[in-house]
Amino acid sequence: MDLSKKKVFRGIVPSFTLAASALLVGFSGQAFADCERGALDVKYCDENGDLVADLPADESAWVNPDTLIFAYTPVEDPAIYSDIWQPFIDHLSEVTGKDVRFFAVQSNSAQVEAMRSGRLHVAGFSTGPTPFAVNLAGAVPFALMGSDSGQFGYSLQVYTHSDSDIHEMADLKGKRVGHTSPTSNSGNQAPRALFPEMGIVPGEDYEITFSGSHDQSMLGVVAKDYDAAPVASEVVERMAARGLYDEEDVRLVWESDRFPTTSYNYAHNLHPDLVEKIREAFYSFKFAGTELGEEFEGVETFIPINYKDNWRVIRTIQASNGVQYTRDNLK
Repeated sequence: MDLSKKKVFRGIVPSFTLAASALLVGFSGQAFADCERGALDVKYCDENGDLVADLPADESAWVNPDTLIFAYTPVEDPAIYSDIWQPFIDHLSEVTGKDVRFFAVQSNSAQVEAMRSGRLHVAGFSTGPTPFAVNLAGAVPFALMGSDSGQFGYSLQVYTHSDSDIHEMADLKGKRVGHTSPTSNSGNQAPRALFPEMGIVPGEDYEITFSGSHDQSMLGVVAKDYDAAPVASEVVERMAARGLYDEEDVRLVWESDRFPTTSYNYAHNLHPDLVEKIREAFYSFKFAGTELGEEFEGVETFIPINYKDNWRVIRTIQASNGVQYTRDNLK
């Protein structure tokens, strides 16, 4: 029986062997609960059907650490982002009364595993990996960067070098295209779901090479390592603002409608009083006049969201690609 999809039976009979019984024990050493969980890992329950892990019923399992560990999505230069996030980290510390430390993550899988194991309490997960964080690590998305009017999101953009012979999507046939990583929404999942509608099947009509990040995909186009690359518009805009590439060296081939951007999450087992303070810190933070505001141009505040509604389009894209939220599939 696949314990990730089926409920554990009540009344385990005494004849079960120790090895068999061990299958019912989580990484925390606690027995898995018999509960509704949908697509969530067997470690979590979802009795209210909101698609995210419930707060543990046992109050002794609630976590209220002296030091909060915060992480942003994997980026090319984590040290730069540690400095950029410092104004917010100071604000989060002031509101929660906790020491807050920035944790530089090297990959999506490492970030998800850190929250799953209890080493990460608050985190920004990229769009595509967010469902993995929700289902595998008990992450609870509650905020996005946006405007005071409630607008948010980014688009999938396809770039090529300015002197290439690619002028429309059909021209990608036979080319070498730099996708970012298997779990990335705009860097892989959305192209696989959306491009076939335009007569281009990734992996069949063109060769896919994984770059590892949006930054590397874009720089690969500039260097002509890739003939083209699908990337997130927000990353491209930040790179251009920092002068990491010459905008005259690239040409926009196609752009999608807007997707939700990085989700901000807390671990499902944090004490409710602490969660209330974390939410307060995010929603009260103003980007204007901070390094964070300069980095994320056009962003003014964090706005409230929920995973069930705001990630529906992403789950649909991933479902169309046959994505299953397992640890083996998280890369």
